[in-house]
Amino acid sequence: MSSQLPSLMAPPAELLSPIHIPQHLLMGPGPTNVSERVAKACGNQIIGHMHKECFKIMDEIKAGLRYAFQTENSWTLAVSGPSHLGMEAVLVNLLEPGDKVLIGVNGLWGNRAMDLANRLGAKPIALRQELGKSFSLSKIERGLSKHRPKVLFLVHSESSTGVMQNLIGVGDLCRKYKVLLVVDAVASLVGVPFFMDDWKVDAVYTGTQKAIGAPPGICPVSFGRRAVKVIETRKTPIKSYMLDMNILTIQWGCHVNLPRIYHHTPAVNLLFALREALAEVVEEGLENLWKRHAQASARLRAGLLAMGMKLFVEDEKDRLLTVTTIVIPDGIEWRKVTQYVMDTYNMEISGGLGPSVGKVFRIGTLGVNATPEKVDLALQAFKEGLEFARLKARL
Repeated sequence: MSSQLPSLMAPPAELLSPIHIPQHLLMGPGPTNVSERVAKACGNQIIGHMHKECFKIMDEIKAGLRYAFQTENSWTLAVSGPSHLGMEAVLVNLLEPGDKVLIGVNGLWGNRAMDLANRLGAKPIALRQELGKSFSLSKIERGLSKHRPKVLFLVHSESSTGVMQNLIGVGDLCRKYKVLLVVDAVASLVGVPFFMDDWKVDAVYTGTQKAIGAPPGICPVSFGRRAVKVIETRKTPIKSYMLDMNILTIQWGCHVNLPRIYHHTPAVNLLFALREALAEVVEEGLENLWKRHAQASARLRAGLLAMGMKLFVEDEKDRLLTVTTIVIPDGIEWRKVTQYVMDTYNMEISGGLGPSVGKVFRIGTLGVNATPEKVDLALQAFKEGLEFARLKARL
């Protein structure tokens, strides 16, 4: 046998020049731009994930997340992966084969939860509502009474349609029917009020790349005592090693009497960034953050209405304050609008997602971009984009 090595492939020419990252203003539903402080944190030199300095950062993240979620839960941490993984994390830990889960479906994310529950061998039951509307307490109670599920899954911030679900009273209903309440707060946390403990939410996850203002790729989750008990007393193994909270919470130091163990190697630079983003949340304060996001949303919607646009979510109380959905006018090719805005302003605004594709534009007011200046610029860019699309339609 010859000891001669085979010939090397040619190196890819596209990697022989430096990377160029354009400067885009992200006024879509997320990710949003990050502050200079957060961006700088990402560029720090790597440290070991089992070093005491990294553990200190993880502990500070846990404290920041408990503040953001408004919870005392010890099982409050972040999983390595996108917000989608947060959905999978709560469902894979709480559901066993054959378990019934009632899922509120009024957009893409409820449908995604249906898919994941099916993959886990659970029995998902859709509680459906038309696009652009939230669920009433009476409708939720009828579903709980009829189906008697183990888990109720609701999307607090349905970013595909711009709907916010009122959660006040839902936790009490779930306690009445002995059901766990699981909430998707990806596009809402720190942008609108959220009180995990007071609202009796049993498990929740959120996105770092939305109002929190950190890069994507790491997903905060929190489990209350009732959820922890369900996880610890499962009859079947959790169908994921990476998301097994019985182990992952030890690495995160969530157990007072257990020393940390190695579970996996997290993206430590994302931990740095999340720590700094949460520090900014703490420094500004939740009430100030909620006020700033509400003011940005109100300014955006007033500008849109002054332009003659129609908001997709008709009932004001159902409108998500971090992502606004606008009905696409007749005769407008929405892609021409979004492309014009990107080409002319280096700005992202978005079309619909999932069931709202072709129905809406989506403009986000998230994190550092929830300011009057950014809103006014987005309105100007959007107005010009519409005029451009109308002109093209006449040609």
